[in-house]
Amino acid sequence: MLGLKKFLFKSGSASQLPGDIVAALEGWRASEAPPTDDLHFHVRYVVVDIVTTGMNAEKDDLVGISAVAVRQHSILPNDAVSIDFTMADEDPAAVDRQLMAFLKFVAKAPMVCFHVPYAGNFLQRVYKDRFGIDFQPQWVDLAWLLPSMFDDKAHSVMPLDHWIELLGLDGGSGRRESMDNVLLLARLFQMLLVRAAGKQVDTAARLIDESRASSFLRRAY
Repeated sequence: MLGLKKFLFKSGSASQLPGDIVAALEGWRASEAPPTDDLHFHVRYVVVDIVTTGMNAEKDDLVGISAVAVRQHSILPNDAVSIDFTMADEDPAAVDRQLMAFLKFVAKAPMVCFHVPYAGNFLQRVYKDRFGIDFQPQWVDLAWLLPSMFDDKAHSVMPLDHWIELLGLDGGSGRRESMDNVLLLARLFQMLLVRAAGKQVDTAARLIDESRASSFLRRAY
């Protein structure tokens, strides 16, 4: 794992990347983010889960990323990606291509996770270190939005497994693989979208704003 840390987090710039990755990165930079004022039914959301060696993005390692798209309230298993950095055999170009593939997969869509500071800080660090970009997508944080949308069931932030049980999902027992976790997050997100629409939080922009407001208010008070 020490070797993974040495080559995954490095000081560098896009000018040091292979030509094909530089071209793909320039294309990503030039691409426009999809509109967020559409109703949820028309928006492609990307639900993401990461695997790390710890909780501190400054000291610990990003080991893997799993993500699946949700569109028209449906989970799209054919629109998914799973990356395991430990399989790169300490090949920097292989890691860079995996990271670029994830950027292209997201395509600047709104991203959904459980605890944005955790996932966001790790992703931001690795993209800053390797690509020299400030990766700050439009985030939706389930950890803060679930108690806001399901206030009849809970009023505070709870662990993910508590929500899985509370909303009647079968999460299995013990530690889950990252893709299994992402699919459960996607199912929770589907349920949340129904609640959100019923509360007139019916567009991606309103959902993103509600996520930010819920996080701020609950952290402040």
